[in-house]
Amino acid sequence: MTTEDYLSGHVLLIDKPLNWTSFQVVNKLRWEIRQAFNIKKIKVGHAGTLDPLASGLLVICTGKMTKQIDTFQGQIKEYTGTFTLGGTTPSYDLESQINETFETKHIAEASIHETTKQFIGDIQQFPPIFSALKKDGKRLYEYARAGESVEIKPRQIHISEFEITNINNLNLDFRVVCSKGTYIRSLANDFGKALQSGAHLSALRRTKIGEFNVDNGMSIKSFIASLKD
Repeated sequence: MTTEDYLSGHVLLIDKPLNWTSFQVVNKLRWEIRQAFNIKKIKVGHAGTLDPLASGLLVICTGKMTKQIDTFQGQIKEYTGTFTLGGTTPSYDLESQINETFETKHIAEASIHETTKQFIGDIQQFPPIFSALKKDGKRLYEYARAGESVEIKPRQIHISEFEITNINNLNLDFRVVCSKGTYIRSLANDFGKALQSGAHLSALRRTKIGEFNVDNGMSIKSFIASLKD
């Protein structure tokens, strides 16, 4: 790759590690590209945020390809991960501590698989209060961290595929194919409720965005090494 390749526009597939924000990945790659090619300024952006506690596919656009970010963001996404039954958290994932526990003895394996059918198609979903969505100029997580209550309206999303791929005691491994705007954390919370129990998201990995597959992605370390080749 040359300076002109990155400036004219390039799409990078990055396998984001745990505990990195998507913003940190973009900043790191921008800095490394600038250093490698002695570029003063270059546009770099990502096509869809991944939470720090999630790993997987980040589509990174450079230069003129940043104009395509909205197109990539609107494409169908695939995720895999784990729901853990028996407890909920305020953030619906492991960013916050379990605040309520629930009975799970009544949940049969057959009912777990049957319940997935309730979430196929167009559904109404409430985004988690711990999210970056804005209301009245403030992000929802700002209200949450301040202990303020705020009305959140549901949004219509589409889930085309949802399956439980493995059951290990209270841990349910899943695969979901869904539309833009879907919160897998909210799906975990809603799935627990549908089982007359509770659940939270304990692991998440994005595997696909449209035709882009994480199998074709590279680590941040590998990308930096490629700049020196």
